[in-house]
Amino acid sequence: MSEQIGPVMIDVDGTELTDEDRELLRHPMVGGLIFFARNFRDREQLEALVADIRRVRPQILLAVDQEGGRVQRFRDTFTRIPSMQALSARANTGQLRDVGWLLAAELLAVGVDFSFAPVLDADDDFCKIVGDRSFARDPLLLAEKARPFMAGMHEAGMATTGKHFPGHGQVLEDSHEELPVDQRTLEQVMASDCTPFTQCIAAGELQAVMPAHIRFAQVDENPVGFSRFWLQEILRKRLGFDGVIFSDDLTMEGAGAAGGYAERIRAAMQAGCDMGVVCNNRRGALEVLAALDGFTPDPESGRRLARMRGQAKITSWQELEESSRWQQTREWLASWM
Repeated sequence: MSEQIGPVMIDVDGTELTDEDRELLRHPMVGGLIFFARNFRDREQLEALVADIRRVRPQILLAVDQEGGRVQRFRDTFTRIPSMQALSARANTGQLRDVGWLLAAELLAVGVDFSFAPVLDADDDFCKIVGDRSFARDPLLLAEKARPFMAGMHEAGMATTGKHFPGHGQVLEDSHEELPVDQRTLEQVMASDCTPFTQCIAAGELQAVMPAHIRFAQVDENPVGFSRFWLQEILRKRLGFDGVIFSDDLTMEGAGAAGGYAERIRAAMQAGCDMGVVCNNRRGALEVLAALDGFTPDPESGRRLARMRGQAKITSWQELEESSRWQQTREWLASWM
């Protein structure tokens, strides 16, 4: 029987593991690790780091925010990918599919399981945290553009994560810095910003969802990621979503509405998150793990999380470089970026 995947995703500070990192990775509640730019010097170093992590914790899920544009953690050697807004304006359906494939294939070739992508928030330049990370301002057009991109990710062997449910594009504030409040009714949100999530879930194209640190004041007093109403009644029951629910980073100011780190992870788990993400704060990560002492993960969560493992069709960078699809997609991107 394979090891149960723990419900917490952590990070590490450097390009190599420390003894403290190794000890933390062995904690039974740790099931995932997210990479940042500080963990990347070059591709060879990253591959060595991935291998070292897996020696310590073979079943761990390895993730990164590799969206393109201003949110691309691995750059040198990896293909420089434009923002989704810029890509959407230039690419046809086939090109969107190819770029989604390329993004996923490069990560899988170095042993990373998945990127937290794509962004399904509808925006153009209104929301501080979304902006050009979005495919489009119109939710229907956004879904039309995002779906071939996700199809390409799937072709490479990568699961998709739609964020930030049910849509972050109508609030100005950055949830890294404060808790945004949206005054729209449930049906207004469902008929507009939530449309890409609704369509992609109905089509079976999303393996995971990350809820927003936003409070919809007319719907529930709790921010979405801590709300049983949003996650259980709407996402699970109304939309029929049976994939993974990742919390957004529990160190963000928008998560502070739940209290300290212990309260945040408990609230996220009670609301229905399968995995809590704790980044850029080692003390906070330790408090989260301590708060879960004695916690028994739901076996169904473990089964859902296991589906996030990468299923690479191309398993080495050399093989990737020999791929005509990779070569042609890189050339097309380089021709206008």
